[in-house]
Amino acid sequence: MRLFLGTATLLVALAGCTGSQPAPLGEPVSIAQTSGTDALLISAYAVTENVVWLSGTNGTVVRTTDGGDSWTAMTVPGADSLQFRDVHAWSERDALVLSIGNGADSRIYRTTDGGSTWAQTWVNDEPDAFYDCLDFWDDRVGFVFSDAVDGRFRVRRTMDGGVTWTLVPDANLPPAQDAEGSFASSGTCVSAHGEATAWIGTGNAETPRLLTSADRGASWTAMTLPLAGGEAAGTATLAIGTSGQAVAAGGDIGRPAEYDRAVAVTTDGGQTWREGGQLPFTGALYGAAFVPDTEAVLGVGPGGVALSLDGGNAWRLLSDETHWGLATVGRTAWLVGPEGRVTRVNF
Repeated sequence: MRLFLGTATLLVALAGCTGSQPAPLGEPVSIAQTSGTDALLISAYAVTENVVWLSGTNGTVVRTTDGGDSWTAMTVPGADSLQFRDVHAWSERDALVLSIGNGADSRIYRTTDGGSTWAQTWVNDEPDAFYDCLDFWDDRVGFVFSDAVDGRFRVRRTMDGGVTWTLVPDANLPPAQDAEGSFASSGTCVSAHGEATAWIGTGNAETPRLLTSADRGASWTAMTLPLAGGEAAGTATLAIGTSGQAVAAGGDIGRPAEYDRAVAVTTDGGQTWREGGQLPFTGALYGAAFVPDTEAVLGVGPGGVALSLDGGNAWRLLSDETHWGLATVGRTAWLVGPEGRVTRVNF
């Protein structure tokens, strides 16, 4: 166990509570976990403070049901060559994972018994499609996003909890820029939030964009984001706060030793965006998440772990350890990274 940098108690106003007193956010403390695997862990999903699912390379899925006191690592049968770049869960028994890659390497598996058995519910049949991230509004309705194919995005929706997936018609999506897609760096390049809102952060094109939907992914529009653009640059992660706060982040993954425009912030629910603060490390941000009901945002990437107390406007370094993905619940965050790294952060 070790303390992250800093000594002062952090005060963060409760988002959305006009006139409320600031809620104390304790100094972050990190606790290294024993995950039971040496695979690269990429994505995390926290159902509750006790139930957390993780996914990564070599077909790896990891789960705790006791808040990290113990972890169970498993390999999905027949998937040991796949990279699970996203995981979504509803309980300690029900979860699904998305593997990435062109063609049939993009697949979805689901378990309803805590990982004892897995069913492959979908496999990509387009050789040039590459699915990056997925998210759900509830236990039935969700969507999954692919990089563009022949100038058109691929978005699929499910209405039955991930058992079947239906392609959104091309006419309901904006045309893609040349080579536009997203980054499967943490499973957070898309977001389903509110009653029917969906966002997709794009990159690898001249202009990073935010694709938005107000009807649970049935139709989409696009707007630009003030982030670094070009090949291997753009949006890698979306973090949704309260009272209209959100962060879109990424940067230039291809320039790990450079500072770049890596953070964009909004306070009006995504209607307008402006540049956020410079990260305290070089390279891109792979994943970001708000600490619930606060203005605090955690960000992770190859350069380390960063914390913003004001919705992404200013950042400070918490750790120089590489992490890829994260999830937050209550006053706890779970960070994941190389060689089975799992770090619990308590506030």
